Amino acid sequence: MISKALLQPFHYLFDTEIINNIINVALLKSFIKHDIIIDIGQDLSYIPLLIEGNIKVLREDSEGNELLLYVLETGDTCAMSLTCCMSKSISKVRAVADEDVKVIMIPIANMKLWFNTNESWRNFILQSYQIRFDEMIETIDTLAFMKMDERLHKYLKDHVKLSASTTLEITHQEIAEDMHTSRVVISRLLKQLEKESKIELGRNKITVLNF
Repeated sequence: MISKALLQPFHYLFDTEIINNIINVALLKSFIKHDIIIDIGQDLSYIPLLIEGNIKVLREDSEGNELLLYVLETGDTCAMSLTCCMSKSISKVRAVADEDVKVIMIPIANMKLWFNTNESWRNFILQSYQIRFDEMIETIDTLAFMKMDERLHKYLKDHVKLSASTTLEITHQEIAEDMHTSRVVISRLLKQLEKESKIELGRNKITVLNF
């Protein structure tokens, strides 16, 4: 059951008409950390609105290695899934719960109808495209112009912003998978950052210093 209280993150974006429409047609789903919410190759029948938690959006190469594209926060939707829905194509990304999350799933037919008939919904969709596009450009710039240790430090600082804590409960393997590299490389670079007094390492924990 979806209530107006659950839609709190979107109240400042949507008018009353859209809020009521969402309550009438959408589904509420919960996922635990590491659950796959949308997978590569999946036919999409719903678009997600994130009302609690964070979701990682990843691409995968032919060998099964993943690369983190961006992270969705409360109040976000996935522009990649919007694009696939509009073009009636399969998903080209994998969306994974980065922690326990709650998602409102809106049927594609309603998403398209509202885009043509409601200004607040149309603005939200267009703004979502722009935000995700900017994040994709930032990801490309990071890959193209930053050294691996700089990328790693930025990755850690970005996660501090998301979690609102300077202590991150994350393994070297999880970081390696997100950054599309090996655990050995990440472990070496983390030790380097610790020597530079930028982080402090613990057991499955990393504290970012002087943030």
